[in-house]
Amino acid sequence: MNRIFSALKKGKIFRGLSDQEFAWVLYDVGNSAFTMLSCSLIPIWFKALAVGNGPGQLSSGDATAVWALGVAIVTVVVALMGPVCGALADRQDRKKIFFRTSVFIGVGGCILNGFASQWLLFLIIFILVKVAYSCSLTFYDSMLNDITSEERMDEVSSYGYAWGYIGSCIPFIAALVFYVLGPDMLGILPDLVSRVVGFAITAVWWLLVTLPLLKHYRQRNYTQHQEHAVRSAFQKIGRTLKRIAFQDKQVFFFLVAFFLYIDGVGTIIDNCINIGTDLGLSTVGQVVVLLATQVVAWLFSLVFARLSRRYSTTKLLYVCIIGYLCVCLYAFTLQTMVQFGIMAFGVGMFQGSIQSLSRSYFSKIIPAENSGEYFGIYDIFSKGASFLGSAVIAAVKFAGGTINIAVGLMAIFFLAGFIFLRIADRKGQAKSAR
Repeated sequence: MNRIFSALKKGKIFRGLSDQEFAWVLYDVGNSAFTMLSCSLIPIWFKALAVGNGPGQLSSGDATAVWALGVAIVTVVVALMGPVCGALADRQDRKKIFFRTSVFIGVGGCILNGFASQWLLFLIIFILVKVAYSCSLTFYDSMLNDITSEERMDEVSSYGYAWGYIGSCIPFIAALVFYVLGPDMLGILPDLVSRVVGFAITAVWWLLVTLPLLKHYRQRNYTQHQEHAVRSAFQKIGRTLKRIAFQDKQVFFFLVAFFLYIDGVGTIIDNCINIGTDLGLSTVGQVVVLLATQVVAWLFSLVFARLSRRYSTTKLLYVCIIGYLCVCLYAFTLQTMVQFGIMAFGVGMFQGSIQSLSRSYFSKIIPAENSGEYFGIYDIFSKGASFLGSAVIAAVKFAGGTINIAVGLMAIFFLAGFIFLRIADRKGQAKSAR
């Protein structure tokens, strides 16, 4: 593994990265594989287990509702756990321990998920894996302050998303091959085997590319040990929230802006298959477009990584927000697969960059020694992404509107996010001037 790590790092693409930066980027390659699987095949596998006429089986509509409830449970649990785990991990030499634990729980659960043959057990294990995965991202995001300098944060963060997008395609394509060809190749219990193989490939990929970070990461920023760690963590979170609300206006207005525009981003990502289905487009065509979007996101994340050397984070964020606003307005015209592909191309152009630049911008405006706690708060807004947007889509659909109108209305979130980001930027300039 060390030889592979060294060989990859010596390549032209990664030559400018330190060992810690490169190892940090690789974790995005690993966790993105699970993200890709959970957005595509896992809901399909769940429905295959849940829908039926037998005892304990569900209708298709009920299965969709139960799945949505499971995802909502993950959101609530992570929102409650994130800040506390982050605050605890800010203590000296604890971040790596918490990160390693969450990764091992996630990887182990991912393997077990494939063997679940009853829908309720399948859902429970998935919730456990998703919570562990989400917690690992809280620790991972907060590592950015430790592994690189402020000047390189935009570029390194963009590399993470870029290679995460392209790297996630490798295990996903392998899992997709077993899903599509399994019934013809395997004969006996093809659905079970394709699930087991799909989860196992993803889990092994996730673990292998995480090993370099577990070896090379060193926590540079931390707070001192305290007695009664959990109680101190809650007290610390309360003080931080009060400070953000009443003193650090730049952080406050950025979080408001981030919640609004990332809600729009999350809604479009979570509903991409629903958009195509409502338009009556081919499922195979949609999967092909989804894979192509990953490649586009990879390329443009690298482009924005280069641009971050010349332009400020806020200017690039403005470009991404305006780009998404245009995508939403274009959604009013959607009818054909070609138009769906054009919209997906637009999403791919800004999808990784808006997330990576938001992460690095936030890293720059928070105290480095409290990064775990702050990113726990940040992830409340991030993990809640698509909550309001999904409610808007549901309201439009219940009212008899089209998916075009529903997605087009997401432009409001990006416009509001742009305005609040401008306010946050002005607060930051005023703070620097003092």
